[in-house]
Amino acid sequence: MSTVVQGQSGKPTKRKITREDLLGTERRWRRFGEPTPAGGSLNEDGTPDYGLFGPGSVVWEVLLHPTTVVLLNAAQSAVQTKGYNPINAGLRDRDPVARKAREGTLDMMDVYDRLSRNSGMHAPMWLGDSKTAKLMYKHLHNIHKRVAGDVIDTGRPELGGYAASEPRDAMWAALTEMHPMLRVYEAFAFRDGKLPHRLSPDKRDQFIAETAAYLRLVGADEEDIPANMAELGALYEKYADLFEPSTTVNTMPDTGQDWVKLSKDTVLKNFHISHLRAMIPYLLQTALIELPVMGALPAKTRRSMGLSPRKDKAAVRAAKLFLPIAWLMQQGPYERYILRRMWGPDSVRLLESARRLHEQTLAERAMGRLAGDVTGASTAA
Repeated sequence: MSTVVQGQSGKPTKRKITREDLLGTERRWRRFGEPTPAGGSLNEDGTPDYGLFGPGSVVWEVLLHPTTVVLLNAAQSAVQTKGYNPINAGLRDRDPVARKAREGTLDMMDVYDRLSRNSGMHAPMWLGDSKTAKLMYKHLHNIHKRVAGDVIDTGRPELGGYAASEPRDAMWAALTEMHPMLRVYEAFAFRDGKLPHRLSPDKRDQFIAETAAYLRLVGADEEDIPANMAELGALYEKYADLFEPSTTVNTMPDTGQDWVKLSKDTVLKNFHISHLRAMIPYLLQTALIELPVMGALPAKTRRSMGLSPRKDKAAVRAAKLFLPIAWLMQQGPYERYILRRMWGPDSVRLLESARRLHEQTLAERAMGRLAGDVTGASTAA
């Protein structure tokens, strides 16, 4: 339970963060009772309900890898706050972090708590059964109904407004989770006894095709939903004006302040030494690895973040130099450290269940192929 440090006058001054605050309980992430894992319930026809993706899918192959688990927050945060401007506008105007910054009460625990809920509250949609996915989406949709405004960017009024619960912005919120997930997996996941490498073109297309189930859940317009990488590229071009780099998108329309700078200044003003408990894991998931993670993203995405040619080259170089650290980060101890703090107990259970199902499915497929090869060889003989 967090406490408040008393000043010399006896008045409350700064909040003290305890280890219990840092770890939290299921209540930080849970919104509707314990989630049911994919395969933990049945469809009407008696088959297992695997939810949106399920074992054997390319999405699960990517998502369940330890690299994705530990780098997803950094990739998602970078793209959503520096790439797609309507999301940044929603954070600027409606997010509790920005609101508390304006009030002068924001501290490191607020910032840490906000980040830690990103993966933990999305995992039920990715790794739960259909009912669990729909319940979590409904909860987030109700929150996002309040995230709407008339101004995306004060410097470019022609862009109009934003609405997080409407099809366009809901679709891009999902895509800027899924596409960066694929890129960090390909750039940093050591697998199959090889260095990190890209999936085959067919598998990359399959990943995007499978993502369609998630986009339909969040209410994306059917005509916009991409079926392969080429269509995803065309979708970025269609909405390119919303990804243009801007020096004014952080400006709060009502006060003219830069919400990111204000947030940082307020956190420093309210800093207490105990806040290092939250600051360290937060930085490990954001600023300390942001440059190499940006280097793993597409060149157009980096440009939308406003990287200069020099910094762009530095990001690409950093991604290559980051490989030894990425290998260490995907080992068991570090993954468990991040899972407990950034995903939460419910999501850990969902992840463990999904990994068992996925490995079992892949093993069964391998056995089936082996049996087919044996049968084919016998027939030929």
